Amino acid sequence: MEKFIKACVGILPEPLQKIYYKYEEKWLYLVFGCLTTVISIVSKLLAFFVIETLTGKEPSWEINTGIAFSWICAVTFAFFTNKKYVFKNETKTRGEFWKVFFSFYASRGATLFLEWLIFFIFCKKLGISKTIITFLSQVIIFVGNYVLSKLLVFRKKPDSTEKVDT
Repeated sequence: MEKFIKACVGILPEPLQKIYYKYEEKWLYLVFGCLTTVISIVSKLLAFFVIETLTGKEPSWEINTGIAFSWICAVTFAFFTNKKYVFKNETKTRGEFWKVFFSFYASRGATLFLEWLIFFIFCKKLGISKTIITFLSQVIIFVGNYVLSKLLVFRKKPDSTEKVDT
């Protein structure tokens, strides 16, 4: 994947390559975030479709089940792509890996709660289409996930050789 990314960037004119490398983390988050969003939307709409097809109606648990299913699919994809390509997080021990893993899932759990709240308010209470809210909620979730990943999950540890001001 890294070779593919480098090859794609390599065909750009040099000024665009400089812009890419200056903001590489944000560009990669945008690319993998968009792919994560596609996975989230497709898996959520698929879950809605399957549930409605199997039950013949929209059961009260349909929205929560669709959101939970899409969340598991999207977060699993996002964890591995964010860890490896976006934030270039290297864990040297199993303990480090699981700490990052659980903090990633916990931060995404916070935005999952936010998504459930958005769906509850706009779909259940205000009657707005699930499809419309699915797309609109992704913008809020996208930004929130970046901030949490950057500040809490994949934050850079201070280099132990650097002098820290006290």
